[in-house]
Amino acid sequence: MKNILIISVHPDDETLGCGGTILKHKQSGDKVYCFLVTNGNSKQSKLIKKLQELYDIVFIQGNLPEITLDDLSLSEIIPVFSNVFNMVKPHTIYLPNRFDVHSDHRKAFEASQACLKTFRYPFLKRVLMMEIISETDFAPALPENHFIPNVFIDVSEFMNEKMKIMEIFESELLDYPQTRSINTIKAYHRYRGSQINVEFAECFMLIKEIL
Repeated sequence: MKNILIISVHPDDETLGCGGTILKHKQSGDKVYCFLVTNGNSKQSKLIKKLQELYDIVFIQGNLPEITLDDLSLSEIIPVFSNVFNMVKPHTIYLPNRFDVHSDHRKAFEASQACLKTFRYPFLKRVLMMEIISETDFAPALPENHFIPNVFIDVSEFMNEKMKIMEIFESELLDYPQTRSINTIKAYHRYRGSQINVEFAECFMLIKEIL
């Protein structure tokens, strides 16, 4: 059994980025924790209890401000992250992508960097960045912003459950064929699955792995 930590900047990021992977870790017997950096907007915050019931994992609320996270200094944010890392002692963490469009995502990634030092957090063995539709793929089309997946996880068995969980975030969903519609999200994961010859996949960028 491994301790797994998801860094979810807003409620729904964990489901969009690695909902199927969370369910797969649970099936494997891993202990999964989700660190909600912010409580999201007023509608998202009301869904946290429901989200916890659906996943049946441990949610840790950071209660940092949504939208204005970038206004805080790293010296204010890093201790919050460090406390969570030391409490969970994760083997594997999933982070937001470093160049996601949302400034909260970028700030959370930056704060996480202080918690990746092996000499201070020796329990951490694997670090991956998530792909979050309409955040990761909407980054400016510059070479340094490209998300280049090198870890693919088959989530075919868990896709229907992931979509049911995603449906509770009604206020965040858009009409088809726009991004973040249920059909588009499912199609996106089907495309990722086609890259590894499975029906549905979630993909990640591996930053560090210690074997």
